[in-house]
Amino acid sequence: MFTRVMHPAALMAACLLAAPLSAQQASDIVVPEGAATGVPDLGDLTEAAQGALQAKADGRTVEAQDWMVAAAHPLAVEAGARVLREGGSAADALVAVQAVLGLVEPQSSGLGGGGFVVWYDAETGEVTTLDGRETAPLGVTPRHFLDENGEPLEFMDAVVSGLSVGTPGTPRLLEEVHRRWGRTNWGSLFNEAIALAEDGFTVSPRLAGLVAEDAERIGRVTATAEYFMPGGTAIAAGDRLTNPDYADTLRRIAAEGADAFYHGPIAEDIVATVRNAPTRAGHLALEDLARYRVAERPVVCSPYRGADVCGMGPPSSGAVAIGQILGMLEPYDLAALGHEDPEAWRLIGDATRLAFADRGRYLADADFVPVPTEGLINPDYLRTRSELLRGDDALPEVAPGEPEWEHAMLLGDDASIEFPSTSHVSIVDAEGNAASFTTTIESGFGSRLFVRGFLLNNELTDFSFRTHDGGWPIANRVEPGKRPRSSMSPSIVLRDGEPVLVVGSPGGATIIGYVAKTIIAHLDWGMDVQQAIALPHLVNSFGTYNVEEGTAAEDLAEPLRELGYEVSVGALTSGLHAISIGEDGLRGGADPRREGIALGE
Repeated sequence: MFTRVMHPAALMAACLLAAPLSAQQASDIVVPEGAATGVPDLGDLTEAAQGALQAKADGRTVEAQDWMVAAAHPLAVEAGARVLREGGSAADALVAVQAVLGLVEPQSSGLGGGGFVVWYDAETGEVTTLDGRETAPLGVTPRHFLDENGEPLEFMDAVVSGLSVGTPGTPRLLEEVHRRWGRTNWGSLFNEAIALAEDGFTVSPRLAGLVAEDAERIGRVTATAEYFMPGGTAIAAGDRLTNPDYADTLRRIAAEGADAFYHGPIAEDIVATVRNAPTRAGHLALEDLARYRVAERPVVCSPYRGADVCGMGPPSSGAVAIGQILGMLEPYDLAALGHEDPEAWRLIGDATRLAFADRGRYLADADFVPVPTEGLINPDYLRTRSELLRGDDALPEVAPGEPEWEHAMLLGDDASIEFPSTSHVSIVDAEGNAASFTTTIESGFGSRLFVRGFLLNNELTDFSFRTHDGGWPIANRVEPGKRPRSSMSPSIVLRDGEPVLVVGSPGGATIIGYVAKTIIAHLDWGMDVQQAIALPHLVNSFGTYNVEEGTAAEDLAEPLRELGYEVSVGALTSGLHAISIGEDGLRGGADPRREGIALGE
């Protein structure tokens, strides 16, 4: 079904089929248009990084014995690799990687955003989840995203404004990760990022393209335009870009810790930028920054094929939704069906739709709204939901279920929007510790507000713009101090208590589908991590089956229509980064749809 004549460069980059499949099948693979079909010019990279880029272009996993890091830009990966090579922990490497990502991939993550960390501790065997999600300012009201007539604002009008900015969590999250599990001196972890910011880095094709696409919105904010479009001309691939303000910010954080960000001149400039935004002013205050804390959340683990898939609970919907999808699929033999069979995708698509129906009603910040987490992933509940999949055609409609719950609260359904930006980092160190870290400023370029060398998030637009639905309150409504619901799904898969897969992705609400597909491809279809990552995307979260354009997945579009689905073919630009752990060592994969690599020794 996936047979297609293809360009030789695309063949080299693909590696979408599991090794046991035939050579003829392997010759018919198609990769996404715009995928890394060669080695892009990303500036001065080490020989090891160039080799990792070539491995991805060839569709090969990167192999290592002691440690590995996979992330969205080779310069960030190299920073983490240096830390691991010198005996640092996965926590130390995570700090170094994020510091560089905030410089070279500023549209996706950075100091002005937030994230979630899932950590496996090799010494204790415990999995810990840390919530560094942004919080709503204390000054917000239920009318935060309503206009003077009480109607919801146009979405992008809210995004490109001070209204969308939540209290950043990333600096505190990095500090907390290092405090718990770091071994290397904190200040030294910012050396690469500071040097690159001062001496300059090569603008990547992806960053240049995204600036060009977003030039009108970037141009609305003077400081942002001056950095990304100096002299009125958008930065271009291959340009040398410096950011001395970012270097100064990092130098202060390196010397004083995260307090340098949350108190004093940096905090004052952040607040002034938000409250004097050129469109709509926001409500962020110095008190919001001073009060910010990272929260440790209960880990959410769900069984699948003899493994345990563990991730971040509320305010993330990721681990709950993935656990639901996999739990509903457990009774079905996906391995026998294979990844080319539309029946496999019917099951996956409708399981995802059912999970998203529950997500829209029940999932939110559990500090503010009772959330039936245990009920939603209860095996008995999922068996009843799984029975809905036993037909032959697409489910005509889906509705939230009724999980066991100790609370009688009635909630309305949410339809908030999440944009496909963000970044993901997977790390395993020489001691066997593992970190799965998804980090974001929400949409590409966040709120478009630029201060002290970094962009501020637009995370508050992840809240519902409406407070009620049919008279019932919406769980994910905006409230002072609340964290907006997220789809970020940093995950660690364990077998017999030991990690076997570290995985995650950017992609807005489609993150859940991307990560679930990758886990299924690895566990059910026997693909290595590079094959599982590169497998074409088919995602159905809300009823329409989204099929990745320019890939062999398009061959499934008509069979899916025949099953009763509305099908949309378009770009599905994930940024999956994964590491598998086995008796023969570590294998890493990086998404061919973006510029990242996996690197290890």
